[in-house]
Amino acid sequence: MSKKEKRHPWSWIPTLYFAEGIPYVIVMTVSVVMYKDLGVSNTDIALFTSWLYLPWVIKPLWSPIVDIVKTKRLWTVSMQALLALGFIGVAFTLSLPLTSFFWPSIVFLGLMALASATHDIAADGFYLLALDKDQQSFFVGIRSTFYRAATLFGNGVLVFMAGYFTKEYFNGEAEPAWMIVFGVAAALFLLFFIYHKFMLPYPAEDSPRVEEGKDKIKEFFLAFAEFFKQKKIGLILFFLLVFRLPEAQLVKMVAPFLKDPVLKQGMGLSNEQFAIVYGTAGILALTIGGILGGIAISRHGLKKWLWPMLLAMHLPIIAFWYLAATPPHDIFIIGVAVVVEQFGYGFGFAAYMVYMMYVSDNKYKTSSYAICTGFMALGMMIPGMWSGWLEETVGYENFFLIVLLTAIPSFFATWLVPLDKDFGKKVK
Repeated sequence: MSKKEKRHPWSWIPTLYFAEGIPYVIVMTVSVVMYKDLGVSNTDIALFTSWLYLPWVIKPLWSPIVDIVKTKRLWTVSMQALLALGFIGVAFTLSLPLTSFFWPSIVFLGLMALASATHDIAADGFYLLALDKDQQSFFVGIRSTFYRAATLFGNGVLVFMAGYFTKEYFNGEAEPAWMIVFGVAAALFLLFFIYHKFMLPYPAEDSPRVEEGKDKIKEFFLAFAEFFKQKKIGLILFFLLVFRLPEAQLVKMVAPFLKDPVLKQGMGLSNEQFAIVYGTAGILALTIGGILGGIAISRHGLKKWLWPMLLAMHLPIIAFWYLAATPPHDIFIIGVAVVVEQFGYGFGFAAYMVYMMYVSDNKYKTSSYAICTGFMALGMMIPGMWSGWLEETVGYENFFLIVLLTAIPSFFATWLVPLDKDFGKKVK
């Protein structure tokens, strides 16, 4: 079989970006639901799943290696095979006694996080090499759509599946249900590996580039210097780290809150209900909020929308406080609260993304933006670590109030941070 340099983008972009999104959502959010089902404490869930952010924090540091060693095509399909093995590994750990499964499962999830972050680097680089400039622009929305579809698949379909099998086939035992879920994910990634091994094109430019790789390493350090010599760099980093401080704590406790019984100030949702309310309706609201946020900034510029988007991101946390303070609630009210919070977060996050573009607007745009994404992940990782301990100490009602108060540093950061008036505004 001849190696085709070109294949129609529709034959591989949807599957490639669906595959890129699945491991991230499973490692970051689906694992939280799984551990909650298996009786792990909120403190341990938040602390150890937050550590799994680390590969995404530091992935810019090894991105030049993907350019130096072998091809991006090979990196992409190899990581998919490794991820399939990782899913099998997690499924195997669930067969162990409840007292001994936790640490082995965390290790396998950590390896999956490392493979997933590397897959992100390789797949995004392959996308740039395999497509012409006009195709790159046309398919950017397509790839984002299928990445978001992977989030729906993880938080919606897989979580629903776990709940259904637990209830219908295993008499309330969650372990075998989650073994099946991770087995399904492993089989899916085996199919991705086989499909992409044969269907990804072989771009002529996708070759080991030792000299270019060395240049990228040099560029990365030059970009570091360029990025950190900006005026008011301290305020810029403060903004990047605290703008999402409340959400960084909230995101690790949403699943436990929605699933814990009413006696513990939770909402008592089943996995199936969680999959519909948060994994489907919530993700759709998040997506719509992000789209509308991008449109708003393109029309009026970031400076005009920064404060409204900051408020939109944080104030809806009041909805979760209300749920915790006045239980019980029917599923419709819970769903409305989730949709409002997720829409506000999506709308506000658009400002954060555009601000990262603003501070990366120099001659090393790509590397500078990678540095920003590292700080973005760090800003989610560290606060998430203490969120479970905080909730178990004060309860959900007080937890949400404290989380809302932690928005104060983001208000100071937004007030002080340097920003050009018209940045982000579409030129007519």
